[in-house]
Amino acid sequence: MKRITIFVLATIAILAVSCSSAKKEKPLAGTTESLQKKEMVLVMTLDYRKIARSVEYTATLQAYSEIHMTPATPGRIEAIYVEVGSHVSAGTVLVQMDRIQLQQAEVQLRTLETDFRRLDTLRNVGSIALQQYDQLKAQYDIAKTNVEFLLNNTRLKAPFSGVISGKYFEAGEMYSGAPIPQIGKAAIVSLIQMDRLKAMVPISEKYFPLIKNGMEATVSSDIYPDRTFKGRIFRIHPTIDAGSRSFNVEIAIENRDSVLRPGMFIRVTLNLDHVDALVVPAISVLKMQGSNERYMFVEENGMARRVSVLIGKRYDDYVEVISDKLKQGDRIIVSGQARLLDGMPVEVSNN
Repeated sequence: MKRITIFVLATIAILAVSCSSAKKEKPLAGTTESLQKKEMVLVMTLDYRKIARSVEYTATLQAYSEIHMTPATPGRIEAIYVEVGSHVSAGTVLVQMDRIQLQQAEVQLRTLETDFRRLDTLRNVGSIALQQYDQLKAQYDIAKTNVEFLLNNTRLKAPFSGVISGKYFEAGEMYSGAPIPQIGKAAIVSLIQMDRLKAMVPISEKYFPLIKNGMEATVSSDIYPDRTFKGRIFRIHPTIDAGSRSFNVEIAIENRDSVLRPGMFIRVTLNLDHVDALVVPAISVLKMQGSNERYMFVEENGMARRVSVLIGKRYDDYVEVISDKLKQGDRIIVSGQARLLDGMPVEVSNN
């Protein structure tokens, strides 16, 4: 009897364990374990947009025109009428050199002019030989040219309106024609044009077919963060640098209020052409923690599919995405994507 009781108890224990295991392996219908939760998301249809393909380069501003004023021959400086920073107009006399040679040449010219007019009268009546007349006319022409030359090199005038950027002598000193160390050129004063500046910009060779004279550029400076300036390409250098694989373009920038100055650091943006690109809200693109990899999710048949992308240009709250896994018409997830994993079921709430 005792053995039968032990056998019955053992059998009951085995049956209890079996039932418990069966309950754990098969959850009841309608419980949270039997259903996989769907994430609520918002989607938008991916489409192409026409965008400006632009490139940005850095450069240093230069004076559009710069000239170092010197006479043709050495001599004593009689007067300098400007200082560094002086604003001058075209034609203003900047420097007066010693006038002794000029005065001597003017006296000689007046004498030859008197003789030439006398001979000219005699030639008209046939009283002198043509050879004698031609010889005196040649002397008169040479003297007149010499006076004009000395006049231009005795009074140095500004060839354009601008600002004096350098003064290297004082009145009474001798100008020898030797180069000035800080500029590497001979000069008494230097003049720069300020109402118009330029920048030399090295452009990658791959854009050479797209760059044209007259193309507009946008110029910005960190000194004026809330302002941009308009520029225009006016010269394209014809050769490609073999080391940097780039070519130079010169950009003119209007500066009538003189807020920009030569030597300033600037950024130059060129809109090369307009292309069709896939543009999405920036919030729809995620970044993998600990790396630079970017990805986003596409909704397909109620499932979230992860797609790796590259980032192109930014346009305010939108960004260009590049991927061979994306196509026009895809339903990209723009809200709720932070909680998703690849292959997770989703429910679109903006259907």
